[in-house]
Amino acid sequence: MHNSIGNPFAALVLGLGLLLASALTASAQNYVIRSGDILQVDVLEDSSLNRRLLVLPDGSINFPMVGAIRAAGRTVEQVRRNLTTALTPNFASAPTVYVAIDALAEIEETSNLMDVYAIGEFEEAGRKEVKPGTTLLQFLAEAGGLSRFAADKRIELHRTDRRTGRVNTYRFNSRTPAGSATGISGGTRLAPGDVVEAPQRRLFE
Repeated sequence: MHNSIGNPFAALVLGLGLLLASALTASAQNYVIRSGDILQVDVLEDSSLNRRLLVLPDGSINFPMVGAIRAAGRTVEQVRRNLTTALTPNFASAPTVYVAIDALAEIEETSNLMDVYAIGEFEEAGRKEVKPGTTLLQFLAEAGGLSRFAADKRIELHRTDRRTGRVNTYRFNSRTPAGSATGISGGTRLAPGDVVEAPQRRLFE
């Protein structure tokens, strides 16, 4: 014998669950991406392209075969469409691209910390909150150190000139932390928004 009270209650719970799921989906679709967010991008036709991407301070992400594209200020669907369009020339037909928010940028609660970004071959890549005055060598430690695939002689510091918007790149050899007359050193102090990149080591490097 069926329970005449239980069935309507179960239907109500199911209905509320579906309504909540629908609301969460709509919220995710309408979310505007910002610097510091991490996106998960998957390409159905080529799993080697699947990866987590940090939205850089300038609002861009870097993707193989595409290069830099704008992400900040756009929705997940807009980024998905842009990636699909940019990737299509590399496939027989338009690839199936999925984009999702993997992690949200943390809201800074204190004003005495600054955001610096570690990308590439770090053990703990991503956005880092560090104290003003943090040096490049200290930041390498904050990012968990270099991975075994890192080109440790070619660490790059990317810094945006706030007046011109131009990104200047400086190279650092972590094997000689004292630096050189033409480069930067392990004692170079980082600035808000700096991006430290550890490229992948080349063959025989």
